Amino acid sequence: MDLKYFNLDNIESMEKNYRIAFINSLGGFKSIALIGTSDNQGQNNLAIFSSVLHLGSSPPFYGVIIRPGLVERHTLGNIIETGFYTMNHINEDIYKQAHQTGARYPKNVSEFDKIGLTPEYHSLIKAPYVKESNVKFGLQLVEKIDIKINNTVLLIGKVIEAFIPENCILEDGFIDLEQAKSLTLSGLDSYHKTKKVGRLSYPKIYEPPVEI
Repeated sequence: MDLKYFNLDNIESMEKNYRIAFINSLGGFKSIALIGTSDNQGQNNLAIFSSVLHLGSSPPFYGVIIRPGLVERHTLGNIIETGFYTMNHINEDIYKQAHQTGARYPKNVSEFDKIGLTPEYHSLIKAPYVKESNVKFGLQLVEKIDIKINNTVLLIGKVIEAFIPENCILEDGFIDLEQAKSLTLSGLDSYHKTKKVGRLSYPKIYEPPVEI
């Protein structure tokens, strides 16, 4: 396969929308989730994010990057206000509704109502889950980090609870996301199913990996 070369000058001279699509897809496939929040008055919000990061397993931490910018970010405000939020995997049955949550609805409008998804609640998390999501977990905010270089915010949350289809949890704790029908994203708008190539054993210096 022939490869085309790009340097920084090439990239910076690209037309704006072309450059956004190019850079957003350059990093490869991304984890995506619908983040559910509420404010202290019970107003729901639901928004799609493609910047979900695993930060640790013990304690169980996940991060998400949010860009405040000049537009009011209801997700960020609600998380800071209440300290709780949910992450809900997107599947093929709901990806169009999930994508629509990227529209700039006013704060007093619930995306759940507008796009036809169902909020559900559990006692430990003061934020709505997406009923139609197959894999979902609730978090409590533990740290907010302002990233000055590009005016973004890293929110780090501790996993408080999780809901997983029982038939998708393997004996060693591995969650089969393909079986759960979770989708992934390329760029900002290209949704993909997955097909497993192989799962390999833990790498050791003197042993080649084997299929598990």
